Amino acid sequence: MHREIETLSAYELLDKKNIEELNSTGYLLRHKKTGARVALMENDDENKVFNIGFRTPPSDSTGVPHIMEHSVLCGSRDFPVKDPFVELVKGSLNTFLNAMTYPDKTMYPVASCNDQDFQNLMHVYLDAVFHPNIYKEEKIFRQEGWHYEMDSVDAPLSVNGVVYNEMKGAFSSPEDMLDREIMTVLYPDTTYFHESGGDPKDIPNLTYEEFLDFHRKYYHPSNCYIYLYGNMDMAEKLEWIDENYLSQYDYLKVDSEIAVQKAFEKPVSCTVDYPVSADEEDEEQAYLSYNVVVGTSLDADLYLAFQVLEYALLSAPGAPLKQALLDAGIGHDILSSYENGIAQPYFSVIAKQAREDQKEEFVNVVRDTLSSIVKNGFDRKALQAGINYYEFRYREADFGGYPKGLMYGLQMMDSWLYDENQPFLHLIALDRFGILKKKLDQGYFEELVQTYLLDNPHRAVLVLRPVPGLEAKEAEILQKKLDSYKAGLSAEQQEQIVEFAKELKVYQDEPSPQEDLEKIPMLKREDIRRKVLPLTNEELTEEGITLLHQNIFTTGINYINILFDAEKLPDELVPYLGLLKHVLGYVDTENYSYGELFNEINCHTGGISSTVNLYGDMRDPGLFHTKFEIRTKVLVENTDFAFAMIREMISRTKLDDDKRLHEILSQVKSRLHMYLTSSGHSAAAIRAMSKFSKSAKMNDRMSGVAFFQTIDALEKNFDEQKEVLKKNLRAVMEYVLRPENMMVSCTSKNDGLEAVKREIPALKAALYTEILPEYEAEQQAAPNPVWKEGIKIPSAVQYVARAGHIGYYTGAYRILKVILSYDYLWIQVRVKGGAYGCMSGFGRYGDSYLVSYRDPNLQKTNDVFEHTPEYVENFDAGERDMTKYIIGAISEMDTPLTPSAEGNRSMSAWITHMTEEDYQSVRNQVLDAQPEDIRALAGGIRELLKEGSFCVIGNESRLEKDKELFDQVKNL
Repeated sequence: MHREIETLSAYELLDKKNIEELNSTGYLLRHKKTGARVALMENDDENKVFNIGFRTPPSDSTGVPHIMEHSVLCGSRDFPVKDPFVELVKGSLNTFLNAMTYPDKTMYPVASCNDQDFQNLMHVYLDAVFHPNIYKEEKIFRQEGWHYEMDSVDAPLSVNGVVYNEMKGAFSSPEDMLDREIMTVLYPDTTYFHESGGDPKDIPNLTYEEFLDFHRKYYHPSNCYIYLYGNMDMAEKLEWIDENYLSQYDYLKVDSEIAVQKAFEKPVSCTVDYPVSADEEDEEQAYLSYNVVVGTSLDADLYLAFQVLEYALLSAPGAPLKQALLDAGIGHDILSSYENGIAQPYFSVIAKQAREDQKEEFVNVVRDTLSSIVKNGFDRKALQAGINYYEFRYREADFGGYPKGLMYGLQMMDSWLYDENQPFLHLIALDRFGILKKKLDQGYFEELVQTYLLDNPHRAVLVLRPVPGLEAKEAEILQKKLDSYKAGLSAEQQEQIVEFAKELKVYQDEPSPQEDLEKIPMLKREDIRRKVLPLTNEELTEEGITLLHQNIFTTGINYINILFDAEKLPDELVPYLGLLKHVLGYVDTENYSYGELFNEINCHTGGISSTVNLYGDMRDPGLFHTKFEIRTKVLVENTDFAFAMIREMISRTKLDDDKRLHEILSQVKSRLHMYLTSSGHSAAAIRAMSKFSKSAKMNDRMSGVAFFQTIDALEKNFDEQKEVLKKNLRAVMEYVLRPENMMVSCTSKNDGLEAVKREIPALKAALYTEILPEYEAEQQAAPNPVWKEGIKIPSAVQYVARAGHIGYYTGAYRILKVILSYDYLWIQVRVKGGAYGCMSGFGRYGDSYLVSYRDPNLQKTNDVFEHTPEYVENFDAGERDMTKYIIGAISEMDTPLTPSAEGNRSMSAWITHMTEEDYQSVRNQVLDAQPEDIRALAGGIRELLKEGSFCVIGNESRLEKDKELFDQVKNL
């Protein structure tokens, strides 16, 4: 029996409301003694969430909020180990565990479905934020923030630190840099002028004392926001929080108000340099942006309406403002942003890969197009589609792998941080969608455009100007500054830096005492469910087509996946299969322009998309299945409409619009470039595996570095290549989209299945049945694989990958992944090396990798990888530690599944011939593992490294300096 929240003496209940649309009861409370703000969402969701957040406005760009976020998780009063965060990742059943720094707040959310585990997580996080070890140990600040480093007094002086290197990586992404500069320009007199994450140029100005002062000031209950969500005894949790933490403090007046930027009297304009490759000759590398401040985040109507406006103006294919810019030849890719997670949201229109001298024309096209929309009115269908798109997402509440309670808690801060009486403002939205629909014909959206985008003087035009070789130049300036600083130090001071670096390494190497490790509460093996979740496939045949049904409750949504086998596709068409997913549904069909098609789909469904997936095969580990997939989610009663649109896309797509195809190529190239430079670890791992693995090579050719090179060549030589492009895309459709290649999977209750069955005959009739075209391959000698490859990008950091084949797979590799990612690699590559991240992956079919993320090192990291087998060979752990690693592995395996994810799991199992017994076997291997099972994997890791496949994506000068490590070093 749960206690009533109203009976709690330590808290004052300020508001209680039934949030019917989220199936929750919301409570707003205030802790009487400290003024701590508390919001609860009570419901029957077993995936419980706790979050404690603080308002943390920075007053400079030294990154103190960000360094603090890292540092408080490095040991506390009750849990004095060096890295409780890592101990939790290794040994809890969390469904989410992280911390985040925003421009004006810092958040510490955790989630778990297990009651005891949830309590443990909450305890560790509360202790971390209120009683961190940062006051006892300066080395925490130096490790996570920044420190000077020299191996000897004769060595050059350098700066290292986890946040320092993370932000060097972030500042290497032009898109991240643009976001940062937009805020600097729009909010010159407020906290948003500063970079809360830290500017690498400013981070070394932060002193230890300033760092501690920041914690003293802001990490106090009087400045905190506590959130609980899910099925639990809320009163009991609040009582525990009061007794153990809040009641130990008195009220403190904390000045953390977020000042409002006074509106500009007239628009401003500025230009900022950013680095591109040293030998970059393309003039069209500038970013042009038009940015306006839009009201406040407490205006709930604006908050939603501007999301719809962004869809209708810019993000939908063929959206008028995006199209006007592309038609004017301004930019090869048009991006947009509506940033509503700050006190005064802003809206941005961005032309990427433009010329700096097009700035004036860019502004004119933006303003003329907007004026024309105000005068002639929006396309009503586009606004309807935008409203439906966001309403569908709101009702579905599917956030992929993230707990919905977490996402609600984060969104809640968009209002609660700025008005402590309004935590639920943006969560209660169904009525608001209805109101927006009513306003469609009242000129409401046109009025918003006039008021905020045209007449608003609080706006800025910002240009990011490309400067070849700027990164190397800035690195040189930094080194000169460091050399000069070193020259000004006495011999004794230089010796101190050398000694400190040694002491820090000793501190990092020294394990926490066992008795401290045992203070971190942990579950037992017997607390973990042994049985795997069942697979839910029912296999049917309809019109000769295999139809899989997963009978799952989905709140009335039909999740449909139409898969086409691409096994028989000629090898030279593989990159065009990767391109087809960006073309299908994004070009004209016989009955619709591409803009009309997209809006029509989003008016009546949750979207239709296509993708390519590769599936292994349990019966034959050397085999894999390539599937082109068309996916839709739709209310069961609209299933017929979704299928009609899919038939339109498959059989009536027109590939005759050269201009549109060129626009798609430009956009694909632009987005790929963003992915390769910001998620270089994924691309480097796939690239390294592609040297020996057919499936990884296929992946690389359809979505990785090789795909980028194909798209780059097609885009640059479009006029000569366009006929080949069209012929190849058509050939892919004729080879793949055929009845004999098709199967359908449907996740819903039985009414959804019946709706799909009715549609299969018409879909089958719409597919290609002609005799397959004879395809002449261009005669090209197969190049020798480059096993050791360096790929240069204008970045201050590296992504270093080693890959190979491990041979026989066992569930123990899931445990090894936890051990490496949070013990060996974590300590060597992240804690000591200063990289922001390190990962490993061991594929069920053998393809495996070790990789680092935003890494200041290259050779040093490769050396760490080389010594991995010795670490594994000598691995030992007591029962408690072994259990911890096992729980960490199970946590990753037991992520709660949304209905669509549950359906996909079963469908994937059917394609790969995975049975429940196979899943059970791996789970048993994990649950019953002993240290000797881990040691037995050393041979597999040796095999991985023996393969010799090595790929680094990163800093140009670093790759040139270490080029003897590679067979080839080249530009992306």
